[in-house]
Parts: sequence; structure tokens; C-alpha cells
Amino acid sequence: MRKEKKAKRKGRVMWGIIYIVTFIAAFGGSVAFKMKHDPFGGEFKVKWNDTVGKVYTDIAYGEGEANKFDLYVPAGDSRNSYGLVVYLHAGGFTSGDKSGDGEMLEWLCSKGYVTAGINYTLVSDDHPDASVYSQSMEIKESISHVLDKAEKLGYYIDEMSISGGSAGCCLALLYAYRDAETSPVPVKMVFGAAGPSSFYPEDWKCYGFDIGSEESDTAARVMFSAMAGKEIKSAFGTPEYDEEIKDISALLWVNENSVPTLVAYGKFLYKLIPSGKIL
Repeated sequence: MRKEKKAKRKGRVMWGIIYIVTFIAAFGGSVAFKMKHDPFGGEFKVKWNDTVGKVYTDIAYGEGEANKFDLYVPAGDSRNSYGLVVYLHAGGFTSGDKSGDGEMLEWLCSKGYVTAGINYTLVSDDHPDASVYSQSMEIKESISHVLDKAEKLGYYIDEMSISGGSAGCCLALLYAYRDAETSPVPVKMVFGAAGPSSFYPEDWKCYGFDIGSEESDTAARVMFSAMAGKEIKSAFGTPEYDEEIKDISALLWVNENSVPTLVAYGKFLYKLIPSGKIL
């Protein structure tokens, strides 16, 4: 009996490791694809120079090495107020950098917005305690610093939109739904590409978490716990589970007051009005 239990436990651990390795490999592949492929087809670019705007790089917003942002401001500061667009980089929560979205941020700025790319502490050997939750809290902390810097440069921000790709979109959705009520300025919309908002196993079919076996449930629980930055103990599909995972699941913060949202997979166009104000 003991041998059987030990064998079953060993099997669960082995399958858990297999699922996690597969998950990481898939994320790594998506990151590599993003680095080599422009998902926007080269459509969102502008010839950047002083007549369009100016960029201020690596502005600190916290104590961490990664706690820095780049701020793009349109040429001239003649308006009374501006809309802010934040774009958070992709990278599976383990890689990526704000500089990779420079062309997108320049293009948005050319439409009259103040724009910002924000880095966050990535999950790595150097930062094993980093998680989706800790990253989302860094983004939450950064916004007031972005607004302060913009105002010092003569750009008063009275509303904002937040956006991103993949992991960045996940963090953008969390800010837009979970943190909107405490945002220093009103959040008017959230947009992005392929950001995970749900942490139910059935919504992670591409990683095999939807099988419903003890092994797949174990793998999902280990992965979701790592992403939440705490051990998830409750059974999937229960109110207790929802409460445990809520800190990183944007889906669970949606209500009748949630901001308008555009999230897409594949190639798509952002429709922002050119006045520098946000719909």
C-alpha cells in the first residue's frame, strides 16, 4: 500500500514537472516569435523627430532595478490637459523590455497622447519571488510617478488608457479592473493583445490544464500558485478558489462599472481619436 501511494505521488510530481516544462517552453516560443515578428504589420510607425515629440528614458519609479519607465510627450505643450496611454511589454512575465515597444509608443504619441512604457521585475533566477501579483503592484505604484513626471514637463494628465501585449495585457487588465477606483486619474479604456484574464484550468487548454486529471490539476495549481505569489489551496471552481486567485485574475473584477475593453488575437487596428483624448 505504501509503495502504491509513493508511486502515485511520484507520478503526480513527474506529470506536474512535465506540464510546467511544457508551459515554460510554450511561453518561451511565443516570446521568441514576438521578438522576430511584428504583430502590427509595420502599420503603427512614425518618423520620430523633435517635430513629433520627445522621449525621456529610464525614469525611476521605485527601488527595484527594473522599476523604470520611458515617457513620450508630443511636441509643444499648448493644451490644458492630455490623455495618457500606457503600453506594457509582452514576454511571458519572464522577459521583454519597454524599449521593444518604442515604435508603438512613438506612434501613439504622434496622435497627441502622452505615452509611457513601463518595466516591471521579471520572474527569473535573480528574482524567484517575482510573480504576476508583484508585477501588477509595481505597475499600480508606477502610475503616479508617470503623472508627476509628465506634469513637471508641462503636460497635465486628466485621463488615461492602459494597454499591453500578452503578459503586458494581463497586467493592463488587472490595473483597469482591479485598480481603476484608486487610479490617480480616471481610466477610460483598456486595450491589448492576447492577455490572460482567467485562471481556471479549463481556460488553459493549450497547456493541457483542462484535462481534469489529478496530474493536470496539480500542474495547474503549481503554476497558478507561482503566478499568484502564494500557495493556492482551494478546489477549482469554488468561491474559496476565486477568492484566492482574485489578485491576479482580471475576470473576477469585472462589474457593471468596468471600463470599455478591446482585446484581440492576431492582427488588428487600434482606433483612437487623434485629438489626444481617450474615448
